[in-house]
Amino acid sequence: MEEEEKGFVIKDRRSFGKDDGLKDEKAEERKSAPESETRQETKKDEGQRPPLPEVTFNALIFSLSSSAFFNLGEIADPQTGERHKDLPLAKHSIDIIAMLGDKAKGNLNDEEQQFLDNILADLRLRYVKAIKNQ
Repeated sequence: MEEEEKGFVIKDRRSFGKDDGLKDEKAEERKSAPESETRQETKKDEGQRPPLPEVTFNALIFSLSSSAFFNLGEIADPQTGERHKDLPLAKHSIDIIAMLGDKAKGNLNDEEQQFLDNILADLRLRYVKAIKNQ
């Protein structure tokens, strides 16, 4: 009595393709999906995401300062609406901004330097107040 051999399927889950470049799994999925479905997904994705800000020094500082404000309890969590304080993490964000300012010294224009100085002064003042109110 011959037993039927069952076959098996091997799926390559490695991140790299044939030419040692990263695989674009989304592109592989798009190739197999109908064109009309792909267009709808792209439009759906574009509609859900707000436009990204321009990549500038001020945008980087603003992003880091937002993290510091959040951890100082100045900004509510957008998902829960609750405020929480994590002062060590807030201090860490402030220190990162200060370090970036030190490293960029002499390479910033007047507007960037003024923005950095104002943000750091404001964050440091709010941090000191938060420490005192603990």
